[in-house]
Amino acid sequence: MDVDAVGLAESLREEAKRANERRLLVLAGDRERGYDALESILDSLSVPITATTLVGPEDRLRCEQLPQVTASDLLGTTREVIAVDTHDELQPNALGKVTGAVDGGGLLILLAPPLEDWPDRRGEFDASLAIPPFELEDVTGRFRKRLVETLRAHRGIAIVDLDDGRLEADGLTDPAPRLPGGAPTPPPDHRFPTAAYEACLTSDQIEAVAAFESLCEDERAVVLEADRGRGKSSAAGLAAGAFALAGERVLVTAPAARNATELFDRAGELCECLEGDAVTVGSRTIETGAGGSIRFREPSDAVDHLESADVVIVDEAAALPVATLESLLAADRVAFATTIHGYEGAGRGFSVRFRDRLAESDHEVTDCTLVEPIRYAAGDPIEVWAFRALLLDARPPVDPLVADAAPETVEYRRLEPDELLADDGLLREAFGLLVLAHYRTEPNDLARLLDAPNLEARALVHDGHVVTVALLAREGTLSRETRAMMYEGGRVRGNMLPDVLTSQLRDEAAGEPAGLRVVRIATHHAVRSRGLGSRLLERIEREFADGGDGSVVSENADETHAIDWLGTGFGATPGLLEFWRENGYGTVHVSTTRNDASGEYSALMLAPMTDEGTALRDRHADWFVRRFAALSSDALDDLEPDVARAALRSVDADAGPPLALTDHEWRVVAGAAYGPGLFDVDPGAFRPLAVRYLVDDPATVDLTDREERLLVTRVLQGRDWDAVADRLAYHSTGQCKRALGDAFRPLVEYYGTDAALEVRDRFAEP
Repeated sequence: MDVDAVGLAESLREEAKRANERRLLVLAGDRERGYDALESILDSLSVPITATTLVGPEDRLRCEQLPQVTASDLLGTTREVIAVDTHDELQPNALGKVTGAVDGGGLLILLAPPLEDWPDRRGEFDASLAIPPFELEDVTGRFRKRLVETLRAHRGIAIVDLDDGRLEADGLTDPAPRLPGGAPTPPPDHRFPTAAYEACLTSDQIEAVAAFESLCEDERAVVLEADRGRGKSSAAGLAAGAFALAGERVLVTAPAARNATELFDRAGELCECLEGDAVTVGSRTIETGAGGSIRFREPSDAVDHLESADVVIVDEAAALPVATLESLLAADRVAFATTIHGYEGAGRGFSVRFRDRLAESDHEVTDCTLVEPIRYAAGDPIEVWAFRALLLDARPPVDPLVADAAPETVEYRRLEPDELLADDGLLREAFGLLVLAHYRTEPNDLARLLDAPNLEARALVHDGHVVTVALLAREGTLSRETRAMMYEGGRVRGNMLPDVLTSQLRDEAAGEPAGLRVVRIATHHAVRSRGLGSRLLERIEREFADGGDGSVVSENADETHAIDWLGTGFGATPGLLEFWRENGYGTVHVSTTRNDASGEYSALMLAPMTDEGTALRDRHADWFVRRFAALSSDALDDLEPDVARAALRSVDADAGPPLALTDHEWRVVAGAAYGPGLFDVDPGAFRPLAVRYLVDDPATVDLTDREERLLVTRVLQGRDWDAVADRLAYHSTGQCKRALGDAFRPLVEYYGTDAALEVRDRFAEP
């Protein structure tokens, strides 16, 4: 019997509207049958074309069409019906973004292959997981298997088997009637107009708008966090409107103008309500009769116009680089609104790193979290499904379960993908640690963890609960042809370290040894600083040093190789560089551009496991030391001095060329240290000595942190005396110059040749 898909869709839509919830309809089976059913459904529903979107590879319907790769265009917008064609591919990130854009009373429709066959299908996203030397057939379908299980298990999801004409689930939940809620009331003694509070739809929104009132005072910051659909952008817009009505100049920024659409809509409505024709409302500018204004600027432009604004509001802050967020902190009164459990898939820089920088600032911070949904009712079944299917709310174990964890109480565990698939609690704990501890964990990473053949996971568990987890990627063992292609400018996905070492650093042999890169490592916040991260790295090294499980397949037929090196790459900070150095990893490269998400320069580090790995590490450490002085005065002239110090300290002391200063150069250095000589006459003589010292870190030379920063900023980076004196808090450039000479005295003592020591003796005080 044929299923009445149209009638089912109408029933789902009616129930969704009645409950102010969403419903999901899966049309499983032949693709053309799916589109035929979809067209009939859309023809029958009273949904305007402008409120309907098809997310798929082809423009098959008379409505907006987007490929999955650009699903982020839906952020900050809502639709009544969104259909997703998953026959050719399924990107988890896109599924999260699409689901979040469906409004209360709306439908999400999935066009899917037969559900029994879907896990075994391979698409473009799967191809992206086939990292050389692995092939597409090595990619598994565990993510889709789990997705199908969640579709079948959750309320509010209808499944139609189009090939058999069978209704597997009708998705109707017969929800209880919604009781009307009381109207939210403004807080007492509020500063903003009453209308700003009357426009709020939930008590959470009332609290959020009230939090913005703290920006009426100087040196204040507001952090507004919410899941999607909680009305955070609307609350920010009402606050922006209130400031503009009071004559204040409000600067709004976001990753893109479309992300601020809701903010400007609510601000415009409030201003028009209170000022009528006296206000001028545009899509990116609002001007009030009181002389106030709201203007949108792109993030980089906003940084340059902070002084012209009284209040700065940053929407979708988590999607901006940390460096940009730091620059925006220069504003006296600033608010950051951001999505948690991020559908953006844009980065965790805000919660992981920027929060620390905000706490260190001079701003008094007001935090506010919106929990109650505004686009749909609380308990919406499709949100519950999406959170579970994509682990958007994954969390590590609660603190009491792991509070007693220590290196001697934990167990080392391989997290096999099949085991993770079978144990949802284990999967949620491991993935939850990665989400909270790293700024770039996203739904696509869940699929990678379950399906990518080059990835593995290891963990330390305490009483069965994950306390530390590492995500590992196999790299290297590339064929001669692949290595040549990389050397000539081609890219090889998923081989980050061999790619950089080959294409940028011109080492065609770098992709030959077998490597294991630590992609992520995370420790539960309740048990940090107990040595658990180091213990996990120690156990990983021990496992792969034993061979056996550590062997890897190469591109050359059936050859296997032991792991030659362990490696990592990360946004460089002094603490992280020190952590990896203590665990046996050495610096081989610092990137010449900042990472877009972290705002930091990236460091690459290697720990050799075999003679081949040692040879790779040694030659790149040598090249790194040789080029560092030149890099410091060029691409890395704004590298934090403490990062430069830690990067060089993390290089093996044997790396780099021996000091080869001429007698004349030694006399120049010693003359500046002990006599009337000048650094500015021949800076080149000082640079190799500064690098050598920072690499060697000799125990008998005791420079202060300030003196070492002076070596980096003035000698290596070539910053002018005024800037260096100001940064390092010297009273004058003269004092700064004398301090540099004093800093070189112990270096002359330790490294100096007879020529240098003769100068020392000549000018030394009797």
